Amino acid sequence: MRITRSALRKTAVAGAATGLAVAAALVAPSAQAATAGSFGAAPTARSDTAGLAAVNAVAPRQVAQTTVADGLVARLGARAAGAYLDGGTLVVNVTDAASASTVRAAGATPRLVARSSARLAAVQRSVERAGRVVGSSVSQDARTNQVVVSVTDAVSAADVARLRAAAARFGGAARVERESGTLSTLLSGGQAIYGGGYRCSAGFNARSGSTYYVLTAGHCTNLAVNWYTNSARTTLIGPRTGTSFPGNDYGIIRYDNAGVTHPGNVYLYNGSYRDITGSGNAYVGQSVCRSGSTTGVHCGSVTALNATVRYAQGTVYGLIRTNVCAEGGDSGGSLYAGNTAIGLTSGGSGNCSSGGTTYFQPVTEPLGVYGVAVY
Repeated sequence: MRITRSALRKTAVAGAATGLAVAAALVAPSAQAATAGSFGAAPTARSDTAGLAAVNAVAPRQVAQTTVADGLVARLGARAAGAYLDGGTLVVNVTDAASASTVRAAGATPRLVARSSARLAAVQRSVERAGRVVGSSVSQDARTNQVVVSVTDAVSAADVARLRAAAARFGGAARVERESGTLSTLLSGGQAIYGGGYRCSAGFNARSGSTYYVLTAGHCTNLAVNWYTNSARTTLIGPRTGTSFPGNDYGIIRYDNAGVTHPGNVYLYNGSYRDITGSGNAYVGQSVCRSGSTTGVHCGSVTALNATVRYAQGTVYGLIRTNVCAEGGDSGGSLYAGNTAIGLTSGGSGNCSSGGTTYFQPVTEPLGVYGVAVY
């Protein structure tokens, strides 16, 4: 798992007032010429038209189902073992018959499982302690009621064997799977922002009262205090006011330039935008899209939650695992479902030619930490 940095060409954005719709990432000197409405977008950035249409078709129903899931999981507590979306059905894992009746009464489908959330969490902690290996991740898959250990091509045979042995101690509670490529944070993204010689992705615009901010990845905001809309760094957005990486992977930048507008939407790389009206939690099986300045918009689904990801630069906890691709420069970009903000691009493996795995920081955490809301 490595951090990739792209180069930036120093080109100023024309025009007095600049609008920053969100979703960009992080790259080092030499990037694409920035233009108003598409800051630092690379020539490969494009919109996954079919994927967008598919996600938009199911997003309203799925977002409503995740709200039901939030309530059921909170109500059932230790008797719930996660939830997931199976086509058009919300499935909630439970450990007893009484809980199954509660799930049915809420209009969802119960599934009796052998392992509780507490048991899966204990297995995950044990496997993580046994195998602190850079280039690996450990997450939870509600569909199979298992802990998933993923190893990339960068992991040595000896370390793979050690992780397999750690997982085997728990029988069917854990499995090991291969993940092609190497794992890295992805410095670049949706609509690009620039700081300290790097290009990064804006995730979501947010506000607290009359003060406006942009959320992005913490491994981006760690690298610079002041951030700009263009690679020449002549149009200031404002200063970093918070950053958290490793451990977490989020940061926040305050808008201090009245000439930079900050609409509450995400750029789709087809000349249009997606309005963001709220935030929510991710669930396995949920259809999602990602916007980033290097590769544009790509879509897929959530495959696991609570992922612990071991990058070379440090370990991050509690991430969302997806089969959505991303590349260097897509860090910090937006993960969303319909009008709902879900996450911020952290890192992953593979690419958008052959496919890959990408991990996201849940957006609800920095919203709560910084006391801001999307709009």
